[in-house]
Amino acid sequence: MSPTLALQQSSSHAWQSIAQHAFCRELAEGTLPRERMAQYLIQDYSFIDGFVRLAATAIAHAPSLKDSVPLSQFLAVLTGPENTYFLRSFEALDVAENSWSEPTLWPVTQEFQAIMKEARLSGSYARMMAVLVVAEWSYLEWATPFNPPAEALPFYFSEWISLHAGPDFEGVVAYLREQLDSVWTTLDEKEQSRVEDIFARTVALEQRFFDQSHQG
Repeated sequence: MSPTLALQQSSSHAWQSIAQHAFCRELAEGTLPRERMAQYLIQDYSFIDGFVRLAATAIAHAPSLKDSVPLSQFLAVLTGPENTYFLRSFEALDVAENSWSEPTLWPVTQEFQAIMKEARLSGSYARMMAVLVVAEWSYLEWATPFNPPAEALPFYFSEWISLHAGPDFEGVVAYLREQLDSVWTTLDEKEQSRVEDIFARTVALEQRFFDQSHQG
């Protein structure tokens, strides 16, 4: 069993809750209320700055240029098509600019921002990868069963699914997992324990974030 699969299975209950979450199912069915999707996107958009900083720091700590290229390419998607998706969705959902540019953040959103910062400042490539793996792999897990999305869905539902499923995104997740798997055997027991801890805490935060998004 690969290290990343073992890490995932160590948080299997929370992981399955994310993968089968009612919020995701309602999003894919188009029954999620518009205001809840708007609230979710406002909170999720606040992660971009911290995510970009974390990913850029991971690139700087990559073992080689070859190891850094796929994440660099993914950053271009995040700051390009995905960023544009958010702006188009805010407009379609009638979200005022100050609501997403100066949002009132949920406690769980603040905790998620904090764990990304923690990983970034740790100087540990493995811990950075652990947070990135959870963030992207968990989204691939919930989105894949609903891809391709139903044609009748509004774009702010359908494109959110498409951005997190399909061969290109599967390749991103496979790359992130491979990076963590390959570095795992170089870690001493203490660092492996730290990676396990931050992985589990990130999964728990993802579950809480979807719970809060669903509750509104």
